Amino acid sequence: MKAAPVQHPPVIKLHVLKDACAQCSARELCLPLGLSDDELQRLDEIVATRQKLKRGEHLYRYGDAFSAIYAIKVGFFKTDVITEDGRDHVTGFHMNGEILGMDGISGDAYTCNAIALEDSEVCVISFSDLEHLATLIPTLQRHFHRVMSREIVRDHGIMMLLGTLRAEERLVAFLLNLSQRYAARGYSPTEFHLRATRDEIGSYLGLKLETVSRGLSQLQDSGLIVVQQKYIQITAIDGLKKMLQHTQTC
Repeated sequence: MKAAPVQHPPVIKLHVLKDACAQCSARELCLPLGLSDDELQRLDEIVATRQKLKRGEHLYRYGDAFSAIYAIKVGFFKTDVITEDGRDHVTGFHMNGEILGMDGISGDAYTCNAIALEDSEVCVISFSDLEHLATLIPTLQRHFHRVMSREIVRDHGIMMLLGTLRAEERLVAFLLNLSQRYAARGYSPTEFHLRATRDEIGSYLGLKLETVSRGLSQLQDSGLIVVQQKYIQITAIDGLKKMLQHTQTC
């Protein structure tokens, strides 16, 4: 009886990589501007596989050995940690064009869980290969440093969000942040679906589920947004921005 063929991960060939990355929102890491054909061939060797995940699947778990970072090609993820009392605490939400897994660089192990909130696809990038290649290609190294810097800035923003804003203002800042990130990807900045549950948003913002639901209702009653389950329409984006500007000037 003839054995079934062995299934191998799909390999992205050079001509496919050029076309795919040119249209990919993760191209600032995967296809830096100005790479020569030779440099692109080297990059092709380390961006060789893609991984698909169903909603609810883990990309990696806390404590897993670190070996790769992941460029989100399609989908939406959350990262979380387990607190001492056994509760999940959401530490971030990540969408296409963003990088997951950098939390594992310093200790050679991932320090959180990464979970798909919808059917998703990532490009798997061997970190040791990327690190070596970045020393040979200054453009790639600069782009990778920019990505790491962006993560640091985002972490600082979260600290300010949780430390200085009231409950409703945290929710406003969260919606405006999503709006900006969707706009940067060519999507509507005023109409989008929340991929996370109210409970997950509350965990991220340091708010109770009831506070998140009440805050969204209050923003809708004020004519600033329209809420239909997970669908959000921002009807007065300048009004939302003024709420935060007022806070910053007080």
